[in-house]
Amino acid sequence: MLTILFDGVAYGMLLFILAVTMGLMNFINLAHGAFAMAGGYITIVLMQRAGLPFLACLPLAFAGTALLGAVLERTLYRPMYRRPHLDQVLFSIGLTFMAVAGVDYLMGSTQQLIQLPDWLRGRTEIGDGAWTLGMGHYRLFIIGVCAALALGLQYVLARTRFGSRLRAAVDDQRVAAGLGINVNVIFLATFAVGSGLAGLGGALGAEVLGLDPTFPLKFMLYFLIVVAVGGTSSITGPLLAALLLGVADVAGKYYIPKMGAFIVYCVMIAILI
Repeated sequence: MLTILFDGVAYGMLLFILAVTMGLMNFINLAHGAFAMAGGYITIVLMQRAGLPFLACLPLAFAGTALLGAVLERTLYRPMYRRPHLDQVLFSIGLTFMAVAGVDYLMGSTQQLIQLPDWLRGRTEIGDGAWTLGMGHYRLFIIGVCAALALGLQYVLARTRFGSRLRAAVDDQRVAAGLGINVNVIFLATFAVGSGLAGLGGALGAEVLGLDPTFPLKFMLYFLIVVAVGGTSSITGPLLAALLLGVADVAGKYYIPKMGAFIVYCVMIAILI
Protein backbone atom coordinates (compact mmCIF):
# COMPACT_ATOMS: atom_id res chain seq x y z
CA MET A 1 0.00 0.00 0.00
CA LEU A 2 2.78 2.45 0.89
CA THR A 3 4.59 1.55 -2.33
CA ILE A 4 1.47 2.35 -4.36
CA LEU A 5 1.16 5.67 -2.54
CA PHE A 6 4.83 6.45 -3.21
CA ASP A 7 4.53 5.60 -6.93
CA GLY A 8 1.34 7.67 -7.13
CA VAL A 9 3.07 10.68 -5.57
CA ALA A 10 5.97 10.37 -8.03
CA TYR A 11 3.53 10.13 -10.94
CA GLY A 12 1.57 13.11 -9.62
CA MET A 13 4.69 15.26 -9.21
CA LEU A 14 5.61 14.48 -12.80
CA LEU A 15 2.15 15.47 -14.04
CA PHE A 16 2.43 18.69 -12.03
CA ILE A 17 5.65 19.76 -13.75
CA LEU A 18 4.22 18.81 -17.13
CA ALA A 19 0.96 20.72 -16.66
CA VAL A 20 1.57 23.52 -14.14
CA THR A 21 2.11 26.32 -16.69
CA MET A 22 -0.48 25.04 -19.18
CA GLY A 23 -3.02 27.76 -18.40
CA LEU A 24 -0.91 30.22 -16.45
CA MET A 25 -1.36 33.11 -18.89
CA ASN A 26 -5.11 32.54 -19.29
CA PHE A 27 -4.35 30.90 -22.64
CA ILE A 28 -5.75 27.44 -23.33
CA ASN A 29 -2.64 25.77 -24.74
CA LEU A 30 -3.49 22.19 -25.63
CA ALA A 31 -0.12 21.91 -27.37
CA HIS A 32 1.62 21.84 -23.98
CA GLY A 33 2.24 18.12 -24.36
CA ALA A 34 4.06 18.76 -27.64
CA PHE A 35 6.68 20.81 -25.75
CA ALA A 36 7.02 17.96 -23.26
CA MET A 37 7.54 15.56 -26.15
CA ALA A 38 10.17 17.89 -27.59
CA GLY A 39 12.10 17.81 -24.32
CA GLY A 40 11.97 14.03 -24.29
CA TYR A 41 13.26 13.71 -27.84
CA ILE A 42 16.00 16.28 -27.23
CA THR A 43 17.18 14.06 -24.39
CA ILE A 44 17.00 10.94 -26.57
CA VAL A 45 19.02 12.55 -29.38
CA LEU A 46 21.65 13.96 -27.03
CA MET A 47 22.09 10.63 -25.25
CA GLN A 48 22.00 8.29 -28.24
CA ARG A 49 23.76 10.38 -30.88
CA ALA A 50 25.91 12.81 -28.91
CA GLY A 51 26.77 10.43 -26.10
CA LEU A 52 25.91 12.85 -23.30
CA PRO A 53 25.00 11.50 -19.83
CA PHE A 54 21.40 11.66 -18.67
CA LEU A 55 21.88 14.36 -16.04
CA ALA A 56 23.66 16.64 -18.51
CA CYS A 57 20.75 16.29 -20.92
CA LEU A 58 18.13 17.57 -18.46
CA PRO A 59 19.19 21.26 -18.43
CA LEU A 60 19.75 21.11 -22.18
CA ALA A 61 16.23 19.74 -22.67
CA PHE A 62 14.92 22.64 -20.58
CA ALA A 63 16.95 25.23 -22.51
CA GLY A 64 16.14 23.81 -25.94
CA THR A 65 12.42 23.63 -25.28
CA ALA A 66 12.41 27.10 -23.70
CA LEU A 67 14.07 28.50 -26.83
CA LEU A 68 11.51 26.73 -29.02
CA GLY A 69 8.72 28.13 -26.84
CA ALA A 70 10.13 31.66 -27.09
CA VAL A 71 10.26 31.48 -30.89
CA LEU A 72 6.73 30.10 -31.19
CA GLU A 73 5.36 32.61 -28.68
CA ARG A 74 6.79 35.50 -30.67
CA THR A 75 5.64 34.21 -34.06
CA LEU A 76 2.47 32.13 -33.54
CA TYR A 77 1.05 32.43 -30.02
CA ARG A 78 1.17 36.20 -29.46
CA PRO A 79 -1.48 37.03 -32.11
CA MET A 80 -3.81 34.48 -30.45
CA TYR A 81 -3.84 36.02 -26.95
CA ARG A 82 -6.83 38.25 -27.65
CA ARG A 83 -8.75 35.68 -29.66
CA PRO A 84 -11.68 33.68 -28.18
CA HIS A 85 -10.85 30.55 -26.23
CA LEU A 86 -12.33 28.37 -28.97
CA ASP A 87 -9.83 29.79 -31.46
CA GLN A 88 -7.01 29.10 -29.00
CA VAL A 89 -8.16 25.51 -28.55
CA LEU A 90 -8.41 24.85 -32.29
CA PHE A 91 -5.04 26.49 -32.92
CA SER A 92 -3.19 24.55 -30.22
CA ILE A 93 -4.83 21.24 -31.19
CA GLY A 94 -3.75 21.81 -34.79
CA LEU A 95 -0.22 22.55 -33.59
CA THR A 96 -0.26 19.31 -31.60
CA PHE A 97 -1.20 17.21 -34.62
CA MET A 98 1.50 18.93 -36.66
CA ALA A 99 4.05 18.11 -33.94
CA VAL A 100 2.91 14.47 -33.80
CA ALA A 101 3.19 14.09 -37.58
CA GLY A 102 6.56 15.85 -37.71
CA VAL A 103 8.13 13.75 -34.95
CA ASP A 104 6.72 10.56 -36.47
CA TYR A 105 8.33 11.47 -39.79
CA LEU A 106 11.71 12.47 -38.34
CA MET A 107 12.13 10.00 -35.47
CA GLY A 108 9.85 7.10 -36.38
CA SER A 109 6.83 5.73 -34.54
CA THR A 110 8.61 3.30 -32.23
CA GLN A 111 8.76 3.96 -28.51
CA GLN A 112 12.07 5.42 -27.35
CA LEU A 113 14.02 4.03 -24.40
CA ILE A 114 16.28 5.98 -22.05
CA GLN A 115 19.26 4.35 -20.38
CA LEU A 116 19.36 5.67 -16.84
CA PRO A 117 22.56 5.81 -14.76
CA ASP A 118 23.13 2.79 -12.57
CA TRP A 119 22.51 4.74 -9.37
CA LEU A 120 19.01 5.65 -10.55
CA ARG A 121 17.99 2.09 -11.44
CA GLY A 122 17.99 0.60 -7.96
CA ARG A 123 15.23 0.18 -5.43
CA THR A 124 15.18 0.48 -1.64
CA GLU A 125 12.63 -1.26 0.57
CA ILE A 126 11.74 -0.24 4.11
CA GLY A 127 9.60 -2.35 6.44
CA ASP A 128 8.00 -5.70 5.73
CA GLY A 129 4.63 -7.29 5.11
CA ALA A 130 1.69 -5.25 3.88
CA TRP A 131 3.33 -1.99 5.00
CA THR A 132 6.52 -2.42 3.00
CA LEU A 133 7.60 0.81 1.32
CA GLY A 134 9.42 0.14 -1.93
CA MET A 135 11.06 3.26 -3.28
CA GLY A 136 12.47 3.21 -6.78
CA HIS A 137 15.53 5.44 -6.89
CA TYR A 138 14.45 7.13 -10.10
CA ARG A 139 10.98 7.91 -8.76
CA LEU A 140 12.59 9.32 -5.62
CA PHE A 141 14.77 11.46 -7.86
CA ILE A 142 11.67 12.69 -9.72
CA ILE A 143 9.95 13.62 -6.45
CA GLY A 144 12.99 15.56 -5.28
CA VAL A 145 13.47 17.49 -8.53
CA CYS A 146 9.77 18.29 -8.95
CA ALA A 147 9.38 19.35 -5.30
CA ALA A 148 12.31 21.76 -5.67
CA LEU A 149 10.79 23.18 -8.86
CA ALA A 150 7.39 23.57 -7.18
CA LEU A 151 8.92 25.53 -4.29
CA GLY A 152 10.88 27.68 -6.72
CA LEU A 153 7.81 28.45 -8.82
CA GLN A 154 5.75 29.31 -5.75
CA TYR A 155 8.45 31.68 -4.54
CA VAL A 156 8.77 33.40 -7.93
CA LEU A 157 5.02 33.89 -8.34
CA ALA A 158 4.30 34.99 -4.77
CA ARG A 159 7.45 36.79 -3.63
CA THR A 160 9.16 38.42 -6.59
CA ARG A 161 8.47 41.52 -8.64
CA PHE A 162 8.32 39.40 -11.80
CA GLY A 163 5.57 37.27 -10.23
CA SER A 164 3.50 40.30 -9.25
CA ARG A 165 3.88 41.77 -12.74
CA LEU A 166 2.87 38.47 -14.31
CA ARG A 167 -0.26 38.25 -12.16
CA ALA A 168 -1.15 41.83 -13.05
CA ALA A 169 -0.61 41.22 -16.77
CA VAL A 170 -2.78 38.08 -16.69
CA ASP A 171 -5.59 39.86 -14.81
CA ASP A 172 -5.75 42.86 -17.16
CA GLN A 173 -3.21 43.45 -19.92
CA ARG A 174 -4.32 47.02 -20.70
CA VAL A 175 -4.14 48.22 -17.11
CA ALA A 176 -0.78 46.49 -16.59
CA ALA A 177 0.61 48.14 -19.71
CA GLY A 178 -0.72 51.50 -18.52
CA LEU A 179 1.24 51.07 -15.29
CA GLY A 180 4.46 50.66 -17.24
CA ILE A 181 4.67 46.86 -17.29
CA ASN A 182 6.05 45.46 -20.54
CA VAL A 183 3.39 42.79 -21.02
CA ASN A 184 4.98 41.34 -24.15
CA VAL A 185 8.30 40.71 -22.40
CA ILE A 186 6.56 39.24 -19.35
CA PHE A 187 4.50 36.87 -21.49
CA LEU A 188 7.50 35.91 -23.61
CA ALA A 189 9.58 35.02 -20.56
CA THR A 190 6.69 33.17 -18.92
CA PHE A 191 5.88 31.16 -22.02
CA ALA A 192 9.55 30.27 -22.55
CA VAL A 193 10.00 29.11 -18.94
CA GLY A 194 6.71 27.21 -19.06
CA SER A 195 7.76 25.48 -22.26
CA GLY A 196 11.13 24.69 -20.72
CA LEU A 197 9.47 23.13 -17.66
CA ALA A 198 7.27 21.03 -19.93
CA GLY A 199 10.36 19.91 -21.82
CA LEU A 200 12.11 19.05 -18.56
CA GLY A 201 9.04 17.09 -17.49
CA GLY A 202 9.08 15.23 -20.78
CA ALA A 203 12.75 14.38 -20.32
CA LEU A 204 12.11 13.15 -16.77
CA GLY A 205 8.95 11.29 -17.75
CA ALA A 206 10.25 9.50 -20.84
CA GLU A 207 11.33 6.48 -18.78
CA VAL A 208 8.17 6.39 -16.64
CA LEU A 209 5.46 7.40 -19.13
CA GLY A 210 7.03 6.16 -22.34
CA LEU A 211 7.94 8.36 -25.30
CA ASP A 212 6.58 8.09 -28.83
CA PRO A 213 5.02 10.56 -31.30
CA THR A 214 1.55 10.12 -29.77
CA PHE A 215 2.75 11.33 -26.34
CA PRO A 216 0.92 14.73 -26.51
CA LEU A 217 -2.37 13.05 -27.39
CA LYS A 218 -2.14 10.30 -24.78
CA PHE A 219 -1.58 12.69 -21.87
CA MET A 220 -3.48 15.77 -23.05
CA LEU A 221 -6.52 14.83 -21.00
CA TYR A 222 -4.43 14.33 -17.86
CA PHE A 223 -2.95 17.80 -18.23
CA LEU A 224 -6.43 19.24 -18.70
CA ILE A 225 -7.66 17.50 -15.55
CA VAL A 226 -4.81 18.97 -13.49
CA VAL A 227 -5.58 22.49 -14.73
CA ALA A 228 -9.38 22.12 -14.52
CA VAL A 229 -9.36 20.74 -10.99
CA GLY A 230 -6.44 22.75 -9.61
CA GLY A 231 -7.09 26.04 -11.36
CA THR A 232 -4.53 28.45 -12.82
CA SER A 233 -4.32 31.17 -10.20
CA SER A 234 -1.73 29.50 -7.96
CA ILE A 235 0.83 26.70 -7.76
CA THR A 236 -0.79 24.92 -4.81
CA GLY A 237 -4.02 24.05 -6.64
CA PRO A 238 -2.44 22.24 -9.61
CA LEU A 239 0.05 20.53 -7.26
CA LEU A 240 -2.69 19.05 -5.09
CA ALA A 241 -4.75 18.12 -8.15
CA ALA A 242 -1.76 16.39 -9.77
CA LEU A 243 -0.94 14.45 -6.59
CA LEU A 244 -4.55 13.33 -6.23
CA LEU A 245 -4.70 12.35 -9.88
CA GLY A 246 -1.43 10.43 -9.68
CA VAL A 247 -2.38 8.47 -6.56
CA ALA A 248 -5.90 7.75 -7.85
CA ASP A 249 -4.58 6.55 -11.22
CA VAL A 250 -1.89 4.26 -9.79
CA ALA A 251 -4.16 2.86 -7.04
CA GLY A 252 -7.08 2.39 -9.42
CA LYS A 253 -5.01 0.48 -11.97
CA TYR A 254 -3.55 -1.69 -9.18
CA TYR A 255 -6.68 -2.50 -7.18
CA ILE A 256 -9.30 -2.34 -9.95
CA PRO A 257 -7.37 -3.05 -13.17
CA LYS A 258 -10.55 -3.77 -15.15
CA MET A 259 -11.70 -0.18 -14.71
CA GLY A 260 -8.31 1.20 -15.75
CA ALA A 261 -8.18 4.97 -16.09
CA PHE A 262 -11.94 5.30 -15.50
CA ILE A 263 -11.16 5.83 -11.80
CA VAL A 264 -9.44 9.10 -12.67
CA TYR A 265 -12.55 10.48 -14.36
CA CYS A 266 -14.72 9.48 -11.41
CA VAL A 267 -12.43 11.36 -9.04
CA MET A 268 -12.42 14.41 -11.33
CA ILE A 269 -16.21 14.49 -11.57
CA ALA A 270 -16.60 14.12 -7.81
CA ILE A 271 -14.18 16.99 -7.12
CA LEU A 272 -15.78 19.31 -9.66
CA ILE A 273 -19.26 18.58 -8.32
